[in-house]
Amino acid sequence: MAASFVAVAARMSLVQFLGIYFVHRAGIDITMVGLAFLCESLARGLLAPVFGALSDRLGRRVLLIASSLCTALILPAFLLITGPASLLIWSLALGTVGAINIPVSSALLLDLAPADRRQSVLALNYAAMSVAYTLGVVPAGYIAQQGYGLLAATSAAGYVLVALLYLVALRGQLPLEKGAPDAGIARNTLAAFLDRRFALFAAIAFVFPLSMGMLVTVSPLYGTVVGLGEGYIGLVLGANSVLVAVLALPVATRIEAKGPFRWLGAAAAIVAVALACYAVVPDAAVAFLVGTVVYSFGEVIFSSAVPAVVARLAPQGRRGAYQGSWALISSLSLGSALVLSGLISKAIGWPGAWLGAAGLTLAAAAALWALRARFP
Repeated sequence: MAASFVAVAARMSLVQFLGIYFVHRAGIDITMVGLAFLCESLARGLLAPVFGALSDRLGRRVLLIASSLCTALILPAFLLITGPASLLIWSLALGTVGAINIPVSSALLLDLAPADRRQSVLALNYAAMSVAYTLGVVPAGYIAQQGYGLLAATSAAGYVLVALLYLVALRGQLPLEKGAPDAGIARNTLAAFLDRRFALFAAIAFVFPLSMGMLVTVSPLYGTVVGLGEGYIGLVLGANSVLVAVLALPVATRIEAKGPFRWLGAAAAIVAVALACYAVVPDAAVAFLVGTVVYSFGEVIFSSAVPAVVARLAPQGRRGAYQGSWALISSLSLGSALVLSGLISKAIGWPGAWLGAAGLTLAAAAALWALRARFP
């Protein structure tokens, strides 16, 4: 959890403001920036099942150390970007090393958690990461106003610390499920997508990472378009993390007994309302605040429930592979948010982008509610 804490603080303190940097400082078109973010998410997502399956065989720690050290080198290199070509190269490199961390760290946490307390453990970890997000993003907004060089240096130092935590503090034999005896790496990588229940769940639950993309990558850029300062944006997004940190564990412990799938429909409905707030509340500053705060109440449910559902669907020995497969869906959805919203906003304006995302999420809420009995 300490490693996840530092990694989130290091990454989000910088990534949260990269859209602003590339558009307003580097002078790159918003659609191209969105495409680059999508490429980063594609690389991260497409390789995640491979690294997840590889961790089922090789163990989690060695891959996590390699990912942290490589990220410490690649992430600050955004300062060298001068145009679309270098932006795409940087995005693909960052996505490749990021493909290791998300599924492998989740699988390691599930290895360490008791089977009947996985959702609570995931919620506790998410609460810790939310605190890390707040500690990273709130001061980062003000640092970004002074210059992005210092922000890059602190982010790189954070990932070096993550590697040291895995190397020094997490020593000895770690628990690992016995691998599936009848399958190799390639078959394990594809196993989740051949699982009908996983495919059905992913086809609906993709709205959760899509909405997170709207919050993380779209809302800061939208905030600058409507005249909000970077400091205010960071402060409001930090408030979201505070709410999630306070509520995540209490909510998870109360709903865990009925299974992680049961309340996902309600979570999607709350998220839909939150996204609509950005479009319908008249005052831009109030809309940004209200939408972000309402979103927090949906986030406290789906943040722990979704990976817990994926863990239940995974057969023995394929935990990393299934977490990697969900990371693929999540990355594609999150990375699409800026591209889609950028295109829609150019065609019909920003309110249309927010209302479109809200309508899609509301449809998913209805589907999740209707299927709640199929996922015990």
